[in-house]
Amino acid sequence: MSADSIKDYIPEYMQTSNQNNGKKTDACVIVGHSIEAITSAVVLASLGNTVHLYSNIEVLEQQLQQYDFERHLPALWQMYVQQRRIINQELPDSAELLLQRYAPSIENGDSENVILYWLFLDTVKSVWLEDGWVTAFNHSSQQGLPLIMSGIEAIGHISELAQRLKRAWVYYIPFAFLQEGSAYSSMLAPSLWLVGEKMPQSSTHKLSVLQPLRLDARAFFYADIATIEFARSSIMGMLATRVSFMNEMSRFADRHNADHNKIDIQQVSHIIGLDDRIGSSYLQAGWGFGGNTLPKELNKLQQSGQVHSLDMPLLRSVMHINDDQKELIFRKFWRYFDGFIDSKTVMIWGSSYKPRSGRTVGSAIHPLLALLWSYNIRTIVYTDRPQTELMGRYGQQPLFQLASDPYEALPNTHAIFIVSWSPQEQLDIAQINQQAIPVFDAQNALTRRQIDSLVGDYRGIGRVK
Repeated sequence: MSADSIKDYIPEYMQTSNQNNGKKTDACVIVGHSIEAITSAVVLASLGNTVHLYSNIEVLEQQLQQYDFERHLPALWQMYVQQRRIINQELPDSAELLLQRYAPSIENGDSENVILYWLFLDTVKSVWLEDGWVTAFNHSSQQGLPLIMSGIEAIGHISELAQRLKRAWVYYIPFAFLQEGSAYSSMLAPSLWLVGEKMPQSSTHKLSVLQPLRLDARAFFYADIATIEFARSSIMGMLATRVSFMNEMSRFADRHNADHNKIDIQQVSHIIGLDDRIGSSYLQAGWGFGGNTLPKELNKLQQSGQVHSLDMPLLRSVMHINDDQKELIFRKFWRYFDGFIDSKTVMIWGSSYKPRSGRTVGSAIHPLLALLWSYNIRTIVYTDRPQTELMGRYGQQPLFQLASDPYEALPNTHAIFIVSWSPQEQLDIAQINQQAIPVFDAQNALTRRQIDSLVGDYRGIGRVK
């Protein structure tokens, strides 16, 4: 990707801000190697700042490789690193060592003016003890600089940290808006920009560097840190609940379809989404949700409830349905062949936890493979993204094979499983029909027209041929 094409991803006002004409630049110090930290560094650089990013460089490079499917995010990262708009450095062993690097630059008036510290708590916890870094920031001479924290913690933990920090300008920014596959653009124009403030109504002038994000957000809200923590966790819990509810209804649809009905849960989801009291997001039945954010958020929410001796049966049900849903497509396969599945060969399309993602964390591919292998079933996996991740994990498994083409091996297989298929990649129903083998669609990726065009059988989640 050329430098000119990369600039197409940067809004015009940001391109203007990048031209500092030799003036003193504002430096933002970020500690983190998550996708959220990387995206924040790229966005801040796009806003005309110099970013000093401290991380475990090996882990950070792994993250960049996993997210290469986003194209413009790694490209912008590379461009800003080359321009030294982003200066990537190994995280020192203590917060005190980090802060010492910047105290002289403020006193001596060097070319860079440090305007904020932004700590991504997952990375911080992997290197620094909490008492140690809190003490270091409390003893720092830079008490006038804002300190931002981001991350998923048990409800109340971040507000407690804010109180332990003996400085006024402490903030919490959750990344509930970040969309994997479009992380950069979703941060530039967030669906919901939330900021928790230790001092009320202080972020407007203390976090002026981030004001363009607020202005481009579809919605925004500022409140105390404890409220924003609670809101963040509630949002993610609600999204997970919607997914699990539709998956529970998909099982009900399966029971109705067993009585020779023709209910398609996809059509039901569309009808529900037409009700403006509900909306259409997170209503797609399938194998459930994966990734890091939602499962981690639910675990932290459950821990928070346990700390306060609160039973949360709805949350338990949401998590149980999601875990069990990942094995549902295998059970449909087992029932279809009346249990006679030993030593068969199957094709699996897709492996990531959602279409166009470069990661398989929390994906249904893992329990599916384990169940198939327990019956000595040979598995041929076609996936366009995380081949390296799968080979690193399963390369020694003799029943595992990667395919470079989704159709080439079909003549030698007994069934197709669909785990994660991008809507942008057209399915060739004609090639599938040459074999007339059953399709087990864990993602409900096929349209109704495609299902009706199949010569072989079809089993989806809450829908049949």
